[in-house]
Amino acid sequence: MAIRHLLSLARRAQRRTAPSIRSFSTSPAVTSSPSPSPTSPNAMIYDRLAESVKHKLKQLENPDPRFLQHNSPHPTLADHTSILAAPLTRVTTLPSGLRIATESNLAAKTATVGVWIDAGSRFETDDTNGTAHFLEHMIFKGTEKRTARELEEEIENMGGHLNAYTSREQTTYYAKVEGQTEEVIFDHLHATAFQYTPLGRTILGPAQNIKTITKDNLQKYISTHYTAPRMVIAASGAVKHEDIVEQVKKLFTKLSTDPTIASELVTKEPAIFTGSEIRIIDDDMPLAQFAVAFNGASWTDPDSIALMVMQSMLGSWNKNAGGGKHMGSELAQRVGINEIAESMMAFNTNYKDTGLFGVYAIAKPDCLDDLTYAIMYEMSKLSYRVSEADVTRARNQLKSSLLLHIDGTSPVAEDIGRQLLTYGRRIPFAELFARIDAVDASTIKRVANRFIFDQDVAIAAMGPIQGLRDYNWFRRRTYWLRY
Repeated sequence: MAIRHLLSLARRAQRRTAPSIRSFSTSPAVTSSPSPSPTSPNAMIYDRLAESVKHKLKQLENPDPRFLQHNSPHPTLADHTSILAAPLTRVTTLPSGLRIATESNLAAKTATVGVWIDAGSRFETDDTNGTAHFLEHMIFKGTEKRTARELEEEIENMGGHLNAYTSREQTTYYAKVEGQTEEVIFDHLHATAFQYTPLGRTILGPAQNIKTITKDNLQKYISTHYTAPRMVIAASGAVKHEDIVEQVKKLFTKLSTDPTIASELVTKEPAIFTGSEIRIIDDDMPLAQFAVAFNGASWTDPDSIALMVMQSMLGSWNKNAGGGKHMGSELAQRVGINEIAESMMAFNTNYKDTGLFGVYAIAKPDCLDDLTYAIMYEMSKLSYRVSEADVTRARNQLKSSLLLHIDGTSPVAEDIGRQLLTYGRRIPFAELFARIDAVDASTIKRVANRFIFDQDVAIAAMGPIQGLRDYNWFRRRTYWLRY
């Protein structure tokens, strides 16, 4: 009876005719996909259902082109050379060695002018640690010609804002206010990774040093490190290069012309990476935070671009941002799907002779085990298994983020000043993008084998971290045992 019932259903299906479908779309007509191939009249109903399913799957493989005219779910390479003709960066070097760099855009409604100095906390001593940062704050307390009030009023009357910041290798003064936060965990990470070297010191310096810094200390630091060959005057926006050069010639006349450059000082006291850890247990903190880092590349290292792509592949994730389950980064997917972190980000910090590459994360204490496993697995996997699709996606994301960062006169001026101090020139986006596009899956695996495979790590952790695995556990997971 059951077989007879199925046969009758099959005969009824043969007699049915497909209802006509009216299109209500206002889009131009597109060629409809071919109907499923007719099956034998004697085919069982299961065969007909299978043919229908196959037809629907084929439609998914070849979707309506109207939905793909602006984008594609598959990462592809694109040539953006024609749209990367950024405004020319003009550089003038005065006889003293002082460099002036500008990018003119007279249609802009704002302008940023600043001084970038190749000197930071790295060039201090143990006794004077904190001088560079202290000097940064003292600069705005007044000069020989203007009091602090006169200085602020003169700038604000022009609609401008003064700001400055100090890093381990550079000091910057420019005309715009932007808040910057300094994470304590990275100070601890530098202290343990570069212990007993100048890079291991904090930028702020110990409180005892700040209380004992004298006028002589400040003047000595300025005369030693604020020299013309180590400075760049950068400007962007509604400025003319010739006008800036003339003003600089008039105002920056008392700079030292000492030819000693920062790279020579770094050679005398190089930063040496040490595999180590620092842990600060604090149960009063609700969340644990930690950073795991490998020895990275310097600014001019040929593999620095590949590390930037690797950073993009590891990605970042924040619980409040969402989207983790559908992000390109497999690490972000793991974290998002399993909800094992509050936030996570890969970082790649470059210095003149070294760098730090790793992952920083914040998580609940009971999630540390799963989170650390995911982080170490995904980082070690870069040495073994990398797909071209993931690399292409990471390259595209990296190029997009680099362009999105240059969204005003201040970021442009900062980019000019930083690149002239680190590379000695401004790298055009077309050249930078060509270098990024040259990174493929084999390059990622080669660079990962250089910096990650069976290499020492530096760990800094704070908060309720009793559940964080010991150092040997992290070190063991820098490679896979494969037979």
